Amino acid sequence: MAVRRQVLGDAHVDRAIARTTDHTRDFQDFITRYAWGEIWTRPGLARRDRSIAVLTALVAGRHFEELEFHLRAALTNGLTREEIVEVLLQSAVYVGVPAANTAFGVANRVLGEG
Repeated sequence: MAVRRQVLGDAHVDRAIARTTDHTRDFQDFITRYAWGEIWTRPGLARRDRSIAVLTALVAGRHFEELEFHLRAALTNGLTREEIVEVLLQSAVYVGVPAANTAFGVANRVLGEG
């Protein structure tokens, strides 16, 4: 939970926990233990590198709602706005221009916040 809060921020995690229902309780436990407790804490990649991989995967899967908060997390993890733009440009070549176009729209909103 500590890593999840460090990467995504207390407000995001608190909202996710507040929305937990009997139907989603096991899933919240799963992502907290596995994604944040096992994968994000491994020593093989720095958090900023993990963020690059996550951004690319979210664009590829067209998971734009999650892309929004992972863009904020990428900034927290040390990526610059310029590096995020480069990740999205790279994604355009290998994932597709339509997905990258939508991702740039999401990034424009998020990066314009700060």
